[in-house]
Amino acid sequence: MCAKTVFIRDITPGQTIQDIFLLADARTGQSRNGPYWSLVLQDSTGQMDAKVWSPLSQQHPGLTPGLFVNARGLAATYRDKCQLTLDQLAVVPEGEVDFADFLPPSPVDPVALLAQVEELCRKELTHKPWRSLLKKILTDEDIRAHLLPATGAKAVHHAYAGGLLEHTLAVARTCLALCDLYPQLDRQVLLCAAILHDLGKAWELSSGLTCDYTDEGRLLGHIQLGLARIEPFLQKARELDPQLILHLKHLIISHHGEYEFGAPKRPKTPEAFILHFADNIDAKLNTLSGAYAEIEGGEQAWTPFQRFLDRYLYRPTRTPMAPVMAPTGPHRTEKKSDDHKPEGRSLLLPLGFE
Repeated sequence: MCAKTVFIRDITPGQTIQDIFLLADARTGQSRNGPYWSLVLQDSTGQMDAKVWSPLSQQHPGLTPGLFVNARGLAATYRDKCQLTLDQLAVVPEGEVDFADFLPPSPVDPVALLAQVEELCRKELTHKPWRSLLKKILTDEDIRAHLLPATGAKAVHHAYAGGLLEHTLAVARTCLALCDLYPQLDRQVLLCAAILHDLGKAWELSSGLTCDYTDEGRLLGHIQLGLARIEPFLQKARELDPQLILHLKHLIISHHGEYEFGAPKRPKTPEAFILHFADNIDAKLNTLSGAYAEIEGGEQAWTPFQRFLDRYLYRPTRTPMAPVMAPTGPHRTEKKSDDHKPEGRSLLLPLGFE
Protein backbone atom coordinates (compact mmCIF):
# COMPACT_ATOMS: atom_id res chain seq x y z
CA MET A 1 0.00 0.00 0.00
CA CYS A 2 1.31 3.46 -0.94
CA ALA A 3 1.93 5.75 2.05
CA LYS A 4 0.74 9.31 1.55
CA THR A 5 3.13 11.98 2.88
CA VAL A 6 2.05 15.28 1.27
CA PHE A 7 -1.35 16.73 2.18
CA ILE A 8 -3.15 19.58 0.46
CA ARG A 9 -3.39 21.81 3.54
CA ASP A 10 0.43 21.87 3.72
CA ILE A 11 1.10 22.77 0.07
CA THR A 12 2.31 26.35 -0.48
CA PRO A 13 3.19 28.29 -3.66
CA GLY A 14 6.66 27.55 -4.96
CA GLN A 15 6.74 23.91 -3.88
CA THR A 16 7.21 21.03 -6.28
CA ILE A 17 5.25 18.13 -4.88
CA GLN A 18 4.56 14.53 -5.79
CA ASP A 19 2.01 12.31 -4.09
CA ILE A 20 -1.28 10.44 -4.52
CA PHE A 21 -4.59 12.31 -4.70
CA LEU A 22 -8.22 11.49 -5.37
CA LEU A 23 -9.79 13.09 -8.44
CA ALA A 24 -12.84 14.92 -7.09
CA ASP A 25 -13.53 16.46 -10.51
CA ALA A 26 -12.09 16.23 -14.02
CA ARG A 27 -13.13 18.48 -16.92
CA THR A 28 -11.63 18.94 -20.35
CA GLY A 29 -11.00 22.23 -22.12
CA GLN A 30 -9.39 23.54 -25.27
CA SER A 31 -6.59 26.10 -25.46
CA ARG A 32 -4.49 27.40 -28.36
CA ASN A 33 -1.88 24.76 -27.54
CA GLY A 34 -4.33 21.86 -27.50
CA PRO A 35 -6.68 20.10 -25.07
CA TYR A 36 -6.14 20.38 -21.32
CA TRP A 37 -7.57 18.99 -18.09
CA SER A 38 -8.97 21.06 -15.23
CA LEU A 39 -8.78 18.79 -12.19
CA VAL A 40 -9.82 19.05 -8.56
CA LEU A 41 -7.50 17.01 -6.38
CA GLN A 42 -8.67 15.87 -2.95
CA ASP A 43 -7.34 14.33 0.21
CA SER A 44 -8.58 14.25 3.78
CA THR A 45 -7.39 17.83 4.40
CA GLY A 46 -9.16 19.55 1.49
CA GLN A 47 -9.24 20.13 -2.24
CA MET A 48 -6.99 21.91 -4.73
CA ASP A 49 -7.30 22.86 -8.39
CA ALA A 50 -4.79 21.45 -10.86
CA LYS A 51 -4.12 21.86 -14.57
CA VAL A 52 -2.73 19.32 -17.03
CA TRP A 53 -1.66 20.98 -20.27
CA SER A 54 -0.94 19.47 -23.69
CA PRO A 55 0.83 17.23 -24.61
CA LEU A 56 0.60 15.48 -21.20
CA SER A 57 -3.19 15.87 -21.23
CA GLN A 58 -3.44 13.84 -24.44
CA GLN A 59 -1.72 10.90 -22.73
CA HIS A 60 -4.66 10.61 -20.30
CA PRO A 61 -7.90 10.78 -22.28
CA GLY A 62 -10.05 8.93 -19.74
CA LEU A 63 -9.71 10.79 -16.43
CA THR A 64 -12.90 10.60 -14.35
CA PRO A 65 -13.87 11.59 -10.79
CA GLY A 66 -13.16 8.80 -8.32
CA LEU A 67 -9.79 7.77 -9.75
CA PHE A 68 -6.62 7.89 -7.65
CA VAL A 69 -3.62 9.50 -9.34
CA ASN A 70 0.03 9.91 -8.54
CA ALA A 71 0.65 13.52 -9.52
CA ARG A 72 3.75 15.69 -9.67
CA GLY A 73 3.65 19.41 -10.21
CA LEU A 74 4.57 22.95 -9.24
CA ALA A 75 2.34 24.90 -6.85
CA ALA A 76 1.65 28.52 -7.74
CA THR A 77 -0.85 31.24 -6.88
CA TYR A 78 -3.72 31.75 -9.31
CA ARG A 79 -6.58 34.12 -8.48
CA ASP A 80 -5.43 34.24 -4.84
CA LYS A 81 -5.54 30.46 -4.47
CA CYS A 82 -2.82 27.81 -4.60
CA GLN A 83 -3.02 25.66 -7.76
CA LEU A 84 -0.88 22.88 -9.19
CA THR A 85 0.44 22.65 -12.74
CA LEU A 86 1.18 18.97 -13.30
CA ASP A 87 4.04 17.57 -15.36
CA GLN A 88 3.58 13.90 -14.41
CA LEU A 89 0.42 11.88 -13.88
CA ALA A 90 -0.32 8.18 -13.40
CA VAL A 91 -3.47 6.34 -12.31
CA VAL A 92 -3.09 4.32 -9.08
CA PRO A 93 -5.22 1.20 -8.36
CA GLU A 94 -7.68 1.55 -5.46
CA GLY A 95 -6.16 -1.42 -3.66
CA GLU A 96 -2.89 0.47 -3.20
CA VAL A 97 -4.30 3.39 -1.17
CA ASP A 98 -5.81 3.93 2.26
CA PHE A 99 -9.23 5.52 1.73
CA ALA A 100 -8.96 7.35 5.08
CA ASP A 101 -6.24 9.56 3.54
CA PHE A 102 -8.71 10.95 0.99
CA LEU A 103 -12.06 11.41 2.73
CA PRO A 104 -12.70 14.56 4.81
CA PRO A 105 -13.47 13.54 8.39
CA SER A 106 -16.83 14.27 9.94
CA PRO A 107 -16.36 16.73 12.83
CA VAL A 108 -18.92 14.81 14.92
CA ASP A 109 -19.98 11.16 14.74
CA PRO A 110 -23.14 11.05 12.56
CA VAL A 111 -24.69 8.45 14.89
CA ALA A 112 -24.34 10.91 17.77
CA LEU A 113 -25.84 13.69 15.65
CA LEU A 114 -28.85 11.57 14.74
CA ALA A 115 -29.26 10.69 18.41
CA GLN A 116 -29.44 14.39 19.23
CA VAL A 117 -32.02 14.98 16.50
CA GLU A 118 -34.12 12.17 17.96
CA GLU A 119 -33.75 13.59 21.45
CA LEU A 120 -35.07 16.96 20.24
CA CYS A 121 -38.14 15.15 18.93
CA ARG A 122 -38.63 13.29 22.19
CA LYS A 123 -38.29 16.48 24.21
CA GLU A 124 -40.08 19.03 22.02
CA LEU A 125 -42.83 17.19 20.10
CA THR A 126 -45.65 17.14 22.61
CA HIS A 127 -48.32 16.68 19.92
CA LYS A 128 -48.39 12.87 19.68
CA PRO A 129 -49.20 12.64 15.93
CA TRP A 130 -46.13 14.77 15.11
CA ARG A 131 -43.99 12.73 17.48
CA SER A 132 -45.22 9.45 16.02
CA LEU A 133 -44.59 10.64 12.45
CA LEU A 134 -40.99 11.71 13.12
CA LYS A 135 -40.28 8.52 15.06
CA LYS A 136 -41.41 6.35 12.14
CA ILE A 137 -39.41 8.37 9.60
CA LEU A 138 -36.17 8.55 11.57
CA THR A 139 -36.20 4.89 12.60
CA ASP A 140 -36.88 3.61 9.08
CA GLU A 141 -33.91 1.41 8.12
CA ASP A 142 -33.57 2.71 4.55
CA ILE A 143 -33.79 6.35 5.62
CA ARG A 144 -31.20 5.88 8.38
CA ALA A 145 -28.85 4.07 5.99
CA HIS A 146 -28.94 7.03 3.59
CA LEU A 147 -29.04 9.77 6.22
CA LEU A 148 -26.05 8.82 8.36
CA PRO A 149 -23.32 9.18 5.68
CA ALA A 150 -25.03 11.99 3.74
CA THR A 151 -23.28 15.28 2.99
CA GLY A 152 -24.96 18.66 3.34
CA ALA A 153 -23.97 19.79 -0.16
CA LYS A 154 -21.63 18.94 -3.02
CA ALA A 155 -19.12 21.69 -2.26
CA VAL A 156 -20.58 24.83 -0.68
CA HIS A 157 -21.42 23.96 2.94
CA HIS A 158 -21.29 20.87 5.19
CA ALA A 159 -19.63 18.96 2.33
CA TYR A 160 -18.51 15.94 4.35
CA ALA A 161 -20.00 12.71 5.65
CA GLY A 162 -22.42 13.56 8.43
CA GLY A 163 -22.73 17.11 7.13
CA LEU A 164 -26.44 16.77 6.40
CA LEU A 165 -27.21 15.73 9.98
CA GLU A 166 -24.99 18.49 11.37
CA HIS A 167 -26.85 21.06 9.25
CA THR A 168 -30.23 19.56 10.15
CA LEU A 169 -29.52 19.71 13.87
CA ALA A 170 -28.27 23.30 13.67
CA VAL A 171 -31.31 24.46 11.68
CA ALA A 172 -33.65 22.72 14.14
CA ARG A 173 -31.98 24.38 17.12
CA THR A 174 -32.01 27.77 15.41
CA CYS A 175 -35.73 27.43 14.73
CA LEU A 176 -36.40 26.51 18.36
CA ALA A 177 -34.36 29.48 19.57
CA LEU A 178 -36.40 31.79 17.35
CA CYS A 179 -39.60 30.23 18.67
CA ASP A 180 -38.46 31.25 22.16
CA LEU A 181 -38.23 34.84 20.92
CA TYR A 182 -41.47 34.67 18.95
CA PRO A 183 -43.79 32.34 20.90
CA GLN A 184 -46.67 32.91 18.48
CA LEU A 185 -44.90 30.57 16.02
CA ASP A 186 -46.05 26.94 15.68
CA ARG A 187 -43.04 25.35 17.38
CA GLN A 188 -44.14 21.80 16.58
CA VAL A 189 -44.57 22.00 12.82
CA LEU A 190 -41.45 24.19 12.55
CA LEU A 191 -39.30 21.58 14.28
CA CYS A 192 -40.69 18.79 12.10
CA ALA A 193 -40.01 20.82 8.94
CA ALA A 194 -36.50 21.74 10.10
CA ILE A 195 -35.65 18.06 10.55
CA LEU A 196 -37.18 17.01 7.22
CA HIS A 197 -36.43 20.02 4.98
CA ASP A 198 -33.22 18.62 3.44
CA LEU A 199 -33.93 14.89 3.83
CA GLY A 200 -33.92 14.47 0.04
CA LYS A 201 -30.22 15.36 -0.10
CA ALA A 202 -29.50 11.84 1.15
CA TRP A 203 -30.67 10.68 -2.32
CA GLU A 204 -29.74 13.77 -4.32
CA LEU A 205 -26.02 13.34 -3.63
CA SER A 206 -23.91 10.21 -3.59
CA SER A 207 -21.80 9.37 -0.54
CA GLY A 208 -18.38 7.78 -0.53
CA LEU A 209 -15.15 8.79 -2.21
CA THR A 210 -16.79 11.24 -4.59
CA CYS A 211 -19.70 13.46 -3.71
CA ASP A 212 -21.69 14.07 -6.87
CA TYR A 213 -25.28 14.38 -7.99
CA THR A 214 -27.19 11.18 -8.63
CA ASP A 215 -29.40 10.85 -11.70
CA GLU A 216 -32.54 11.46 -9.63
CA GLY A 217 -30.77 14.33 -7.90
CA ARG A 218 -30.08 16.07 -11.21
CA LEU A 219 -33.53 15.34 -12.63
CA LEU A 220 -35.69 16.02 -9.57
CA GLY A 221 -33.71 17.78 -6.84
CA HIS A 222 -33.73 17.25 -3.09
CA ILE A 223 -36.99 19.05 -2.34
CA GLN A 224 -39.04 16.72 -4.55
CA LEU A 225 -37.03 13.69 -3.44
CA GLY A 226 -37.57 14.50 0.21
CA LEU A 227 -41.32 14.96 -0.19
CA ALA A 228 -41.53 11.66 -2.07
CA ARG A 229 -39.69 9.83 0.74
CA ILE A 230 -42.00 11.08 3.49
CA GLU A 231 -45.27 10.81 1.53
CA PRO A 232 -45.91 7.14 2.49
CA PHE A 233 -45.52 8.07 6.16
CA LEU A 234 -47.87 11.04 5.75
CA GLN A 235 -50.47 8.83 4.07
CA LYS A 236 -50.48 6.55 7.13
CA ALA A 237 -50.55 9.41 9.68
CA ARG A 238 -54.33 9.31 10.00
CA GLU A 239 -54.36 11.07 13.38
CA LEU A 240 -52.54 14.09 11.94
CA ASP A 241 -54.78 16.96 10.81
CA PRO A 242 -54.60 17.27 6.97
CA GLN A 243 -54.14 21.03 7.36
CA LEU A 244 -51.04 20.43 9.48
CA ILE A 245 -49.67 18.11 6.79
CA LEU A 246 -50.37 20.78 4.17
CA HIS A 247 -48.44 23.35 6.21
CA LEU A 248 -45.53 20.94 6.71
CA LYS A 249 -45.27 20.36 2.97
CA HIS A 250 -45.35 24.11 2.33
CA LEU A 251 -42.49 24.67 4.77
CA ILE A 252 -40.37 22.04 3.03
CA ILE A 253 -41.15 23.16 -0.50
CA SER A 254 -40.53 26.87 0.21
CA HIS A 255 -37.39 26.69 2.36
CA HIS A 256 -35.12 28.05 -0.39
CA GLY A 257 -37.02 31.30 -0.13
CA GLU A 258 -37.12 32.62 -3.68
CA TYR A 259 -37.67 31.16 -7.14
CA GLU A 260 -34.15 32.12 -8.27
CA PHE A 261 -32.73 30.08 -5.39
CA GLY A 262 -34.64 26.94 -6.39
CA ALA A 263 -37.82 27.32 -4.34
CA PRO A 264 -40.88 25.87 -6.13
CA LYS A 265 -42.97 28.16 -3.92
CA ARG A 266 -42.04 31.22 -1.85
CA PRO A 267 -42.73 31.28 1.93
CA LYS A 268 -46.31 32.25 2.76
CA THR A 269 -46.49 31.68 6.52
CA PRO A 270 -44.39 33.01 9.44
CA GLU A 271 -42.99 29.52 10.04
CA ALA A 272 -41.96 29.23 6.37
CA PHE A 273 -39.99 32.48 6.61
CA ILE A 274 -38.31 31.33 9.82
CA LEU A 275 -37.25 28.00 8.30
CA HIS A 276 -35.84 29.74 5.22
CA PHE A 277 -33.82 32.20 7.31
CA ALA A 278 -32.58 29.52 9.72
CA ASP A 279 -31.49 27.32 6.80
CA ASN A 280 -29.66 30.24 5.19
CA ILE A 281 -27.97 31.31 8.43
CA ASP A 282 -26.45 27.90 9.08
CA ALA A 283 -25.37 27.35 5.47
CA LYS A 284 -23.68 30.76 5.30
CA LEU A 285 -21.91 30.43 8.65
CA ASN A 286 -20.57 27.01 7.71
CA THR A 287 -19.32 28.42 4.40
CA LEU A 288 -17.62 31.30 6.23
CA SER A 289 -16.04 28.87 8.68
CA GLY A 290 -14.49 26.94 5.79
CA ALA A 291 -13.19 30.16 4.23
CA TYR A 292 -11.51 31.27 7.46
CA ALA A 293 -9.96 27.82 7.83
CA GLU A 294 -8.00 28.55 4.63
CA ILE A 295 -6.04 31.29 6.43
CA GLU A 296 -5.92 29.62 9.84
CA GLY A 297 -2.52 29.99 11.48
CA GLY A 298 -1.42 32.81 9.20
CA GLU A 299 -1.27 36.56 9.71
CA GLN A 300 -3.37 37.59 6.70
CA ALA A 301 -6.65 39.33 7.45
CA TRP A 302 -8.38 38.60 4.12
CA THR A 303 -9.40 35.23 2.70
CA PRO A 304 -8.95 34.29 -0.96
CA PHE A 305 -11.89 35.25 -3.16
CA GLN A 306 -14.92 33.14 -2.24
CA ARG A 307 -16.71 32.21 -5.45
CA PHE A 308 -19.92 31.02 -3.79
CA LEU A 309 -20.20 34.23 -1.76
CA ASP A 310 -18.88 36.48 -4.56
CA ARG A 311 -16.54 38.38 -2.25
CA TYR A 312 -13.38 38.38 -0.16
CA LEU A 313 -13.92 37.88 3.57
CA TYR A 314 -12.21 39.82 6.34
CA ARG A 315 -11.05 38.27 9.60
CA PRO A 316 -11.72 40.98 12.19
CA THR A 317 -9.96 41.50 15.48
CA ARG A 318 -12.04 39.91 18.21
CA THR A 319 -13.09 41.72 21.36
CA PRO A 320 -11.04 40.43 24.33
CA MET A 321 -12.94 38.18 26.67
CA ALA A 322 -13.70 39.98 29.93
CA PRO A 323 -12.51 38.03 33.00
CA VAL A 324 -15.29 36.32 34.91
CA MET A 325 -15.32 37.42 38.50
CA ALA A 326 -15.66 34.54 40.94
CA PRO A 327 -18.57 35.05 43.36
CA THR A 328 -17.60 35.60 46.99
CA GLY A 329 -19.36 35.79 50.33
CA PRO A 330 -22.76 34.37 51.22
CA HIS A 331 -24.05 34.52 47.61
CA ARG A 332 -21.33 32.16 46.34
CA THR A 333 -22.82 29.08 44.68
CA GLU A 334 -21.37 25.63 44.67
CA LYS A 335 -19.98 24.22 41.44
CA LYS A 336 -22.65 22.35 39.53
CA SER A 337 -22.17 18.75 38.57
CA ASP A 338 -22.15 17.57 34.95
CA ASP A 339 -25.81 16.62 35.39
CA HIS A 340 -26.69 20.33 35.29
CA LYS A 341 -24.78 21.25 32.16
CA PRO A 342 -26.86 23.16 29.59
CA GLU A 343 -27.73 21.30 26.44
CA GLY A 344 -25.08 21.88 23.76
CA ARG A 345 -23.25 20.38 20.82
CA SER A 346 -20.64 18.72 23.03
CA LEU A 347 -23.23 16.65 24.90
CA LEU A 348 -24.08 13.38 23.23
CA LEU A 349 -27.71 12.55 23.88
CA PRO A 350 -29.23 9.06 23.91
CA LEU A 351 -30.42 7.36 20.75
CA GLY A 352 -34.08 6.75 20.11
CA PHE A 353 -37.42 7.82 21.44
CA GLU A 354 -38.98 7.11 24.80
